[in-house]
Amino acid sequence: MQSYRVPIILLLHYSGKNFHYSWFFVIFAGNEREMTHTDFDGIIFADTLQEFNTLRYAGRVIHILCSGGNMGFTFQDTRYNIAVGDYVILPNATLVSEFSDSEDFQGILMNLSDAFVSSIAIRSNYGIIGYLSLLQNPVMKLSSHDFQVCEQAMRCIRQRLENKEHLFWEELMGSLLTAHILDLYDIHARSQNNMQVSERITVLLRNFIELLYNGEYIRNRDLDFYASRLCITPHYLSEICKKVSGKPATYWIDRFTLQEITRLLRQKELSLTTIAERMNFSSVSYFSRYVQKRMKITPSEYRKDISVRYSEES
Repeated sequence: MQSYRVPIILLLHYSGKNFHYSWFFVIFAGNEREMTHTDFDGIIFADTLQEFNTLRYAGRVIHILCSGGNMGFTFQDTRYNIAVGDYVILPNATLVSEFSDSEDFQGILMNLSDAFVSSIAIRSNYGIIGYLSLLQNPVMKLSSHDFQVCEQAMRCIRQRLENKEHLFWEELMGSLLTAHILDLYDIHARSQNNMQVSERITVLLRNFIELLYNGEYIRNRDLDFYASRLCITPHYLSEICKKVSGKPATYWIDRFTLQEITRLLRQKELSLTTIAERMNFSSVSYFSRYVQKRMKITPSEYRKDISVRYSEES
């Protein structure tokens, strides 16, 4: 299997008081081999991972629907192997690496722009539920019916994308994409027993995640800090996190912290002392204890393990 290192992200767009979560789209399901090129870059399709490699720039979103062969990737140091009927949504580029696909792998990739996604932001409380869930497991197992729904929707978007004679073409593309996103919400919600949350909880969790995405975990890893910023108690913050994701607030603080630590550890030119300083740990020993307690491995052991893994691949 040939490997590709492809960054894939979930775009979070903040405008005014609204924090929008937008799922990127990719479908692997066809034999066409010609990439769609248009002046409008809100939606761009590709058919192979090689073609997608040319589209991997910031401010884009991607999903994967496997319809032939299989594909593998590493997400937060967990290896995933997907097959036909699996829908993958990878919400953070820095956590994704080591892509590989089989010779018979088939698919279509759809890549969306920041501006276009923002223009069709859906007013739904479900985005935060799906987002936190996908950070824990980016793979959705589709039923045959749901697979057909997703495949047909994406084929329709690609087909209508080529017809610019429509006087309201861009609005049409936004509506078709919105319909597909709502289908994904429906599929995911049914797998989660149709969980619903109030507008207040949604706003609180969005603001909590926004603080983490803004890098507050580098300066503050104490639960009391985040609760204070949200004007709620630490207990309530943990309770609403558990309700929506099954994990307490401290889990998500550590999750963002560890993803940055592992990213830095992969940069061999950075010493452990430098990394500890960048992450605002008081000492290297405290930094090492923090990592070992949560990852069950020391920073040095993690680096050694990564080096062995890369040498075996090459």
